[in-house]
Amino acid sequence: MTYKYTIEKIDEYSWRIPREGKMRVDGIVYASETMMKEIQKDESLQQVINVSHLPGIVGHSLGMPDIHWGYGFPIGGVAAFDLDDGVVSPGGVGYDINCGVRLLRTDLQRIEIFHKLDSLVNALFKSIPSGLGSHRKDLRLSYQEEKNVLKNGAQWAVSQGYGTKNDLEHIEENGCIAGADPELVSERALERGKAQLGTLGSGNHFVEVGYVSEVYDTKTAQVLGLKKDGITIIVHTGSRGFGYQVCDDSIRTMIKASKEFNIELPDRQLCCAPIKSQQGQDYLASMACAANYAFANRQMITHWIKESFERALHIKPSESKISVVYDVCHNIAKIEDHIVDGQKKPLCVHRKGATRAFPPYHAQTPDAYKAVGQPVLVPGDMGRCSYVLVGTEKAYTTTFGSTCHGAGRVLSRGKAKQLARSRNISRELREKGILVRADSRATMDEEMPEAYKNVTEVVDVVEHAGISKKIAQLKPLCVIKG
Repeated sequence: MTYKYTIEKIDEYSWRIPREGKMRVDGIVYASETMMKEIQKDESLQQVINVSHLPGIVGHSLGMPDIHWGYGFPIGGVAAFDLDDGVVSPGGVGYDINCGVRLLRTDLQRIEIFHKLDSLVNALFKSIPSGLGSHRKDLRLSYQEEKNVLKNGAQWAVSQGYGTKNDLEHIEENGCIAGADPELVSERALERGKAQLGTLGSGNHFVEVGYVSEVYDTKTAQVLGLKKDGITIIVHTGSRGFGYQVCDDSIRTMIKASKEFNIELPDRQLCCAPIKSQQGQDYLASMACAANYAFANRQMITHWIKESFERALHIKPSESKISVVYDVCHNIAKIEDHIVDGQKKPLCVHRKGATRAFPPYHAQTPDAYKAVGQPVLVPGDMGRCSYVLVGTEKAYTTTFGSTCHGAGRVLSRGKAKQLARSRNISRELREKGILVRADSRATMDEEMPEAYKNVTEVVDVVEHAGISKKIAQLKPLCVIKG
């Protein structure tokens, strides 16, 4: 493949694509030299360049080490825009608005559940609908109740008995993004969302029961409630068909807006509108609806995880003490204060396949973690491991408080299925001590471990670059996949 751009090595873990032509800022990508060679095999670096063309972009167009090709922005892309002359773009958030990760901790030890994993994975698979178009037969919202979800997010779920107020203190934005306006959402989106709350969905979404395999910072791990060999649960899902429809509807509006405001686009998928325009404000308000739907979704799944543990392990809630460590967005655009040219300034920060990583004592770092920094949750593939990190001051000053969000795909779904055709991925994982239940063989094959980068290499880059600090490693025991 022939590239028309220059890549300059800044140091062992960061690279610059110098500004040229109609680029408004440089591109900065975080990666090791080996990873950079792989990254250049798709169009993701060209997408970093494309984003740098957008009006009002501030600082740099950024790429995290899990970067790969996406719609408009690369997945693993971060960009911030001035509120006065900048834009907001659905391509900078993605179709699965507020796809995110929640980490739960327990008082259980690995040895206590090791011989009950079959019962546990079956209970989880039965309790939490998964797969394309999955829905709950026991919960179908009225339109008015759904609009309450869109306004209040996880707070609505707690008000209905799905969790406690303490959970909300351990969720980004306390589980509710302000400014959501359900009246801006299409009837098609509302219809798609009515029966999907509390479901996992398809693709790379999962619930994973694992254990703390390594602790790198004992003091911070204690603050997070993580102990060696302690059982953990990761929930990875988003706003389901509701969020997809909100994005799809918004893209049609933004294509027209780009023409109306004479915004020159290097790629039609970067369609956008000025943040202060009616179209820009409407997108942010409808995006907040989808983000709140996702917060509520993960909150309700947490409720059914607790019930599954009690049923499969024959224990009481007081024995498991399952609680929320943290819940983070990784497909979102948010108005945040950042330092620009030495001055604090509000910006619209797009994180697409990237996680907020605010430092200790930042105003938006949760009170429970003020002294250690905001938790950063980075899941890997279902055959290796995941990581818990915390944000840093360097992230806040260099990446708009952002870091990686996962391992990042290296194989297309089609290629993964082709390579897995003669294999039994489920059996291979069972032989490694990992039990997996999936909606279909196709899902299992698409999500084979080799389809992803090694998450350890991704995490090593962000730690060495100083934009996150590694706290603990988690290894899987059983997984349910979409």
